[in-house]
Amino acid sequence: MNAHLIGIGSAVPEAVLTNADLEKIVDTNSEWIETRAGIKERHKSGDDEWVSDLAIKASQRAIENAKISPGELDLVICATVTGDTTMPSIASVVQYYVKAKNAAAYDLGAACPGFIYGMVTADAFIRSRMFRKILVIGAETTTKVVDYTDRSTCVLFGDGAGAVVISASNDDRGIISSHMGGDGSLGNLLYLPGMRGRVPVTLEKDPIPFYVKMAGNDVFKHAVKAMADSAAKVLDLAGCTIGDVKYLIPHQANIRIIDATARRAGFPMEKVLVNIERYGNTSSATIPLAMDEAVRDGRIQKGDLLLAVSFGSGFSWGAILFGWG
Repeated sequence: MNAHLIGIGSAVPEAVLTNADLEKIVDTNSEWIETRAGIKERHKSGDDEWVSDLAIKASQRAIENAKISPGELDLVICATVTGDTTMPSIASVVQYYVKAKNAAAYDLGAACPGFIYGMVTADAFIRSRMFRKILVIGAETTTKVVDYTDRSTCVLFGDGAGAVVISASNDDRGIISSHMGGDGSLGNLLYLPGMRGRVPVTLEKDPIPFYVKMAGNDVFKHAVKAMADSAAKVLDLAGCTIGDVKYLIPHQANIRIIDATARRAGFPMEKVLVNIERYGNTSSATIPLAMDEAVRDGRIQKGDLLLAVSFGSGFSWGAILFGWG
């Protein structure tokens, strides 16, 4: 029994934050942002707009695209690190609003690779025959956790959500191979403080406590090697070559990381899906956002072999090779 992708959907906030807008609130300029990150604009959630809103919309579209009823879902997994609440989980909120009344639900916290981790988890559940239809979501409102006085981070991030429906099938072009890795010793290079725990903050001492902290240059070096190596491993596990793959779908962190990863992995840029210029880094949502866009505009066709790869806080990383449709 294989795990087969049968539906996809995405959602972003209506509000767009351009580089020109950022020039008015932080010491930066559009040319610097485009050169360093490849970003021209990103979508930003409003004060009354939350990650669950985006996750619900993306999930409804994925279920409709899959042509199934919500009641057929056995499990909802939401990858996010920017949940509306610590509990209940965002997956539980989605389960209620999409009317997936027969599904279990939980969140998965792996930052940027979270969507890939969710797909790998769904694959294992389906292969074990525990579940037959699973909704996997990547959803983030990262603009709510960036410091708009820090030009090294606030220019990078945007908000969005993407979701896929994964179903049990005898089709051998579903999820073919996957790899996950991590190095917790480097967690201090990219983290989000919290009210309690190893990196404590207090509202009294820290008026802006919940902001992403990142050592960009160090993250860059580790990200490129980890993603390229992970991509090579899933190809080797599947007995496939770069020539077999229609598109590499990398995490949209910044254009320099995408370029360097593609070069190291041996993929020409014409075989790499890139949409960072319009969305920025939406963390766990970048891969399903890019994939949904390419499915809708016809670049991805049924039967195409795709390779997704991501890297993020933890450090954690992973890659997955799968057929579409």
